[in-house]
Amino acid sequence: MWVEIFKYALTVSYVGLVYWLSWIGMRRTRDISGFSIGNKDMSPYIIGITLAASIASTATFVINPGFVYVHGFSAYLHYGVAGSTGILTAFLVLSRGFLRLGEQKQALTIPEWIYHRYQHRGFSLFFAFINLLSVTFVVLILVGCSLLMTGLFPIEQKTALIIVLVFVFSYVLMGGTYAHAYTNTLQGIMMMLVTLLLFWQGLKYFDGGFFSSLKTVSDAYAAAFNHQSSLYYSFFSVFVSGFIITFALMLQPHILTKVLYLRSEADIGKFIGTTVVVGTFFTLILMVGFYTRLAGLDVPAQDTVMREYLLHEFSGTPLGNLALTFIFITLLAAGMSTLDGILVSLSAMVVNDIVTPLIGDRHKGLAWSRWVLVGVGVVGVILAWNPPPLIGLFAQKGVYGLAAASLVPMLFGVLVRGHLPLWVVASAAFIGLVSHFYLNLFGGVINPAVSASYAILLSAAFAIVSLGLLRLRPAA
Repeated sequence: MWVEIFKYALTVSYVGLVYWLSWIGMRRTRDISGFSIGNKDMSPYIIGITLAASIASTATFVINPGFVYVHGFSAYLHYGVAGSTGILTAFLVLSRGFLRLGEQKQALTIPEWIYHRYQHRGFSLFFAFINLLSVTFVVLILVGCSLLMTGLFPIEQKTALIIVLVFVFSYVLMGGTYAHAYTNTLQGIMMMLVTLLLFWQGLKYFDGGFFSSLKTVSDAYAAAFNHQSSLYYSFFSVFVSGFIITFALMLQPHILTKVLYLRSEADIGKFIGTTVVVGTFFTLILMVGFYTRLAGLDVPAQDTVMREYLLHEFSGTPLGNLALTFIFITLLAAGMSTLDGILVSLSAMVVNDIVTPLIGDRHKGLAWSRWVLVGVGVVGVILAWNPPPLIGLFAQKGVYGLAAASLVPMLFGVLVRGHLPLWVVASAAFIGLVSHFYLNLFGGVINPAVSASYAILLSAAFAIVSLGLLRLRPAA
């Protein structure tokens, strides 16, 4: 009985603390700028933890261990090693230039940054609309969190879906960026504690050595390139696509715009260092996929691997049930830490880059941003009501399409000095978007990371060749 009391007391305490932090954030949010990127008065360390928690989220903590459970060491290398390298490289390459132009033009969102870089409202509108593909990740997080809640409380998944939706949307509606940053810092610390606990707790499954233990499943399961896998079977699918797509994913609105929270370029080093250290630490949670397989658990639904492992390891004893409660709440927090960031960026983007240019009324931006949040919530819950069997691949299809379209306009916009012909950049973005969806939906490329990487390489090659030919063309 006292275990149940603890469970509900801890849940209520967490909810109350989040709402308190959101209330503090609401007091500091006075306009659409403060709602979107804050007032540039946050510590770079807080911003770094906020970003690391946003990047990790439900995908890393709930969904991706399922890929490791099914596909083995190759999946771990794809998400943990290649992905971490892509994150570090992206921020080292992009942060300074992105912040510099954002500061000069007072940009609040990526489409607005695109507008100031290329001076074309139609192109920024295109980017604003394709950024709505981020709603597929909203669906992933809602589904992942609802699965966790069914393991913690005796409720149906659809009921859990509504509860998660109402909770996250309500506190983001209050405080915007400040609510997102403050709650993410709390959630990030909780996530670090749980990562360490689960990593240490499961090491018992490697008594015979890391690779020796994996080989008890199969040689292919322990291989860097799993020839039995439909997703991670080659150097390109494991390392190259993992690096490319993660680099490109850092261009998502809820991630790269964190750079605009910084006070100045002097904070970039502290910000990147905190993000990389905390984010790399989070990848240890992927080991749960190995632990679940080595524990002999038969989990038919890949997306439920984390839930089933936790119930198997911690249920049955009072102390275990106490730990299980804290872990489940932390994993829920991991999902919410990304969901609130996506919601803030999407609502700010819709208002700043779609509503304002088309209607021309910026004075009601803060009110509009909150109404947009409600609309995104309705769309998200409709799509999450009857989700596809592998929600991770569903989310990757949409978000990776956005990444494929974003890379050339953002990367070239930061690195190439001077004028860039709009037709080259716009065509490259279109090639990236269409190529990814064609290869993944009709071209037989099952892994969205691979199809998006091919699309990115094709898009970048088009831009490089086109710019090279323009430079060689004699002046009229």
